[in-house]
Amino acid sequence: MLYPMSPKVVELKRKLESFMDRHIYPNEERFYREAEEFGPWKVYPVVEELKPLARAEGLWNLFLPESSHGAGLTNLEYAPLCEVMGRSHLAPEVFNCSAPDTGNMEVLERYGSEKDKERWLKPLLAGEIRSCFAMTEPAVASSDATNIESSIVRDGDHYVINGRKWYTTNATDPRCKICIFMGKTDPDNPDRHKQQSMILVPMDTPGIEVKRPLPVFGFYGVPDRASEVVFTNVRVPKENVLLGEGRGFEIAQGRLGPGRIHHCMRLIGLAERTLEKMCRRVRSRIAFGKPVSEQTVTQERIAEARIMIEQARLLTLNAAYAMDTVGNKVAKAEIAMIKVAVPNMACQIIDWAIQAHGGGGTSNDFGLTQAYATARLLRLADGPDEVHRNQIARFELKKYSNV
Repeated sequence: MLYPMSPKVVELKRKLESFMDRHIYPNEERFYREAEEFGPWKVYPVVEELKPLARAEGLWNLFLPESSHGAGLTNLEYAPLCEVMGRSHLAPEVFNCSAPDTGNMEVLERYGSEKDKERWLKPLLAGEIRSCFAMTEPAVASSDATNIESSIVRDGDHYVINGRKWYTTNATDPRCKICIFMGKTDPDNPDRHKQQSMILVPMDTPGIEVKRPLPVFGFYGVPDRASEVVFTNVRVPKENVLLGEGRGFEIAQGRLGPGRIHHCMRLIGLAERTLEKMCRRVRSRIAFGKPVSEQTVTQERIAEARIMIEQARLLTLNAAYAMDTVGNKVAKAEIAMIKVAVPNMACQIIDWAIQAHGGGGTSNDFGLTQAYATARLLRLADGPDEVHRNQIARFELKKYSNV
């Protein structure tokens, strides 16, 4: 292997896979049923039942590199573990490794005050509360984060916040207690990347209205609890600003790097699980006198799927290694490349699997429609393909600036 696993990671991976076999896969049907029955405004009992079991087995907060609060793993070490968790929509939250909490915890760990860490990070690490991240807005093209129009205005010892956000994941969750909000404190600053700030907003603050859950391809709560939230004259203490005014874009870039690679790690696991379902299906079905697995078009797709997964995994491990060795900022190109390659890979493999399952593949019975919703969403979340491709091209062209 180019990136061999340490003995510590090998043991954690063994324990994770065992837990998945014993507790996650057998409860998936119940999880999807509860998500449908209870909807995005309720807690799903199966998740709360399994979290203490995961914590008791030491499978808790495996992310957070270079932190005493996590498992002390590097991004490269976390990658194969995150891939295992990505095989099921149920798993990440059970292990307290789900978005957007992971990203928010990293922000609090890096940029929060000791008071912030005690009030918000500690219960998040314990899985006692959840959080949301409010950046995307319906009124502007939020793929360009400098477009964000929500206002954060200083008023004495407070800031007053106004704005309308959507795709604010987790906001409908009754356990969601804290929001990291991005808006403009200095809209007239000639440097567009210094106009924004990030601020901590307790969700019980007057003026916050969670308007509605947003479905992803008709799913509410799975793959996530996307929400629309309106902030009207929301007042919070001035010390709630993270790092200081004008640092919001900087924090966003620091936050989104790990978030992007975690999404890719999980998607590789989801693609592996999908290929497994596809292979089992085509071996068990007869069409035109022989197993579907013997049809050459099926074999070609299976072969291409295996190649694509291996390529995506190597690219993702390379990005993780770069983040660990040269830092997230220097590894921007590597992160951008996987953010394009991995969701597109997963979308294609899931599409082939749906085709192999016939009409049943378009139902919710096989988990493929839920998987496709996740993969397709991630061609947009944390930056659309087009933005990342433009960034990669600029990095490449810069090599020839003197030509």
